[in-house]
Amino acid sequence: MAITLVQAHKVMHPPQFVNSRRPKYALDIRFAPVHHRRQKLTHSMMKIMQGLVFTPRLTRMLSSIVLLSTMGAAGLAASRAIQNRGGQNATPTGATQERNANQGELHLLHVQGKVSMLVGAGGNITVQAGDEGILLVDTGLAAMSDRVIEAIRPLSKKPLMYIINTDDRDDHVGGNENVGKIGRPLSRNMGVDIISFVTVMDRMSAPTGQTAPTPEAAWPNDTYSGVQKNLHFNDETVQVFHQAGTTDGNSIVLFRSSDVISTGDIFDPTQYPIIDLKSGGSIQAVLEGLNRLKRMVVPANHMEGGTMVIPGHGRLCEAADVAIYQQMVTIVRDRIQNMIKSGMTLEQVIEAKPTQDYDPVYGRTAGNWTTNMFVEAVYRSLSAKPEPRATSRGN
Repeated sequence: MAITLVQAHKVMHPPQFVNSRRPKYALDIRFAPVHHRRQKLTHSMMKIMQGLVFTPRLTRMLSSIVLLSTMGAAGLAASRAIQNRGGQNATPTGATQERNANQGELHLLHVQGKVSMLVGAGGNITVQAGDEGILLVDTGLAAMSDRVIEAIRPLSKKPLMYIINTDDRDDHVGGNENVGKIGRPLSRNMGVDIISFVTVMDRMSAPTGQTAPTPEAAWPNDTYSGVQKNLHFNDETVQVFHQAGTTDGNSIVLFRSSDVISTGDIFDPTQYPIIDLKSGGSIQAVLEGLNRLKRMVVPANHMEGGTMVIPGHGRLCEAADVAIYQQMVTIVRDRIQNMIKSGMTLEQVIEAKPTQDYDPVYGRTAGNWTTNMFVEAVYRSLSAKPEPRATSRGN
């Protein structure tokens, strides 16, 4: 894909908001197909862009869009060529491998405060760096570990101290073992504290006598089972909140002073939520997580700026982006719920295409997590009998 400037139009402001004689313009930026990549802006468009006022925050947002669209071009072309080899009941774990198999170079983008965003290693990696060392939220794919280490080493003279895993998917925990080796030495032979909700540890490990899906050195060694876990690192309070969503073990991480939230896969603006029913995920839990994010995010002006949001995948986001995604999930949930109440079968719901108006943005027709698989997960999630929830107290 390439980014194309479709339209630039003058923004009219009420008299009380006009504090400059210089005209303001709003950009309509859309994604163009790969074969349009070489189209150039007209001379008149260039003149308009020269007149725009770019704030540091706008520059960061546009930079994030540009680098992600560039990196995603090859991946999108490849994913569309992949045939869907799995059935509708296939587990979504393979989706992460397909989604990241063709990622380009790593890019480090400073967000605000002490927090940066590392893109291209699988899932997005959040980096907090300071005088005490480095903290990571997720570690990307195992194959990208060396490049992740190369990217984060210059950010602090002190070692890596903490890794927080937002879930147990390979593109979020794959680098735990190798990246963790650059951390501080501990008596338990781990180079870093790896924090996660307890069910993430349960799925990465295995009972005695059975083979674990991940190496022991990659397992979390500092789990929590309550509603949240608090840290104070690099003169900043870091809060890790348990929020069931795509699985029952998702975590959301808030950097209070930097005003940045790292969401993991609860919020992924690149596609429909990958709901893993076998791991305790549900459409209602995803929606509860998005509603919680909406309450946590505080916009600055006109829903722009303020709290910055690093999603599980995709570009750097703000409050408006979370609101748009939450609205989409709510509408799709309500549509399928009404179809279930009217007695429609799964096949009839899929045939009715309840996501059709959103498919150009979030849909997939091939690969390991298609639109039909999402619709099926929502259908089965809403059709399942609710189970009583066990309450637990935070540690």
